[in-house]
Amino acid sequence: MDYGFAFRPGELDRAAQLRPADAARGDARARALVFWRGKILADETGRPVPVALDHPAFVDAREAPLFVGLTPDGPRFAVDLPLWSPPEDATTIGQFIDQSQQVHPGFPEAKFVEIRGLMPRLARLDGECIATGRALIGWHAAHRFCANCGAPSAVESAGWVRKCPQCGTQHFPRTDPVVIMAITRGDRLLLGRSPAWPERMYSLLAGFVEPGETIEAAVRRETLEESAIKVGPVQYVASQPWPFPMSLMFGCHGEALSEEITVDPMELSDARWVGRDEVLQILAGAHPQINQPRPGAIAGALIEAWVHGKLFDAGYWGN
Repeated sequence: MDYGFAFRPGELDRAAQLRPADAARGDARARALVFWRGKILADETGRPVPVALDHPAFVDAREAPLFVGLTPDGPRFAVDLPLWSPPEDATTIGQFIDQSQQVHPGFPEAKFVEIRGLMPRLARLDGECIATGRALIGWHAAHRFCANCGAPSAVESAGWVRKCPQCGTQHFPRTDPVVIMAITRGDRLLLGRSPAWPERMYSLLAGFVEPGETIEAAVRRETLEESAIKVGPVQYVASQPWPFPMSLMFGCHGEALSEEITVDPMELSDARWVGRDEVLQILAGAHPQINQPRPGAIAGALIEAWVHGKLFDAGYWGN
C-alpha cells in the first residue's frame, strides 16, 4: 500500500492579489466546491464536483462562496450549506468512521461524503483545494463574532478576512500547529492509541504546539506527557495540512532517551514499542493486533519512511 499523504500543496495558485477586490468572482469559469458538515460534494468516483457560483442550492449557505485560488480550469471557491438538513437519519455524522452519504435535492447526481475516506485517491490539486476550502469554512464557522467586542463580524477579501463593523478589528484565518512524531529507540518505534479510536487502531503520538513553544519542545513535552518517554534530539521531517478542522501537522523524528512506558489514561488507552519486523507486518495488514495506518495521512507515511530507512530522504517526500 502507498502511504503517500494527501493535501500536499504546490499546484494551487492562491492569487492573494485578487482577494481584496474579490476579483475572481466575476470570472465565467469560477466554480465552488460544496461542503456540508465537513463533508465534500463528490461524484461516484470520489472526485469533488465543482458548481457554478449562482447555483440555486446555495440558498442553504449562510455566506457567499469563499475564494480558494486559481486552477488551470478557472477560479475555485468553497461554499458551506449549514442551513440544509437531510431527511434521513444523520446521527453518524462526526463520528470517527462515518460511511454515510447524503444527497442534497439540488445535486441529485452527487453525494456528500466524508473527506478522510477520499484521501488515498484525491488528485493533488483536488486535495489542496479541499484542504484549503474546508479549513477556511471551519474558521469562519467558529469566528462569526468579533473577539474584541463581541459584535457579529463580516466577510471581506473574498473570505480571507473577517472585519468587525462595530470596532473595526480585522481577524485573519487561523491554523493550529500540531506535532506528530516518529519516536524511536534503536530499531523500535513508539505507537499509541486514543481511547476514542476503533479497535486495533494505533498511530504515532501527536499533540498541539502550545504558545511560546518550539516544534522540538512540543515533541518532547507531548511524548513525555502521554507516555512518560523522555526524548532527546528532534528533527523536522515533513508537514501536512490537516483540515479537521484547521491544523498543520509537523511530522518529526525524535530519539527516545528512556524505554519504560507509563500512559496518561486521559490521552492514551495503550502505547507500545514495535520492532521493524512488526512494523512491516502492520503495513502489510498482517499484524495480529494492529491495523494498517489510515492511507493518506502523514502518520502512515512517516511509519513507512522509517521502516524503509527513508525518513530523511528528501526525494521520498517530494516537497
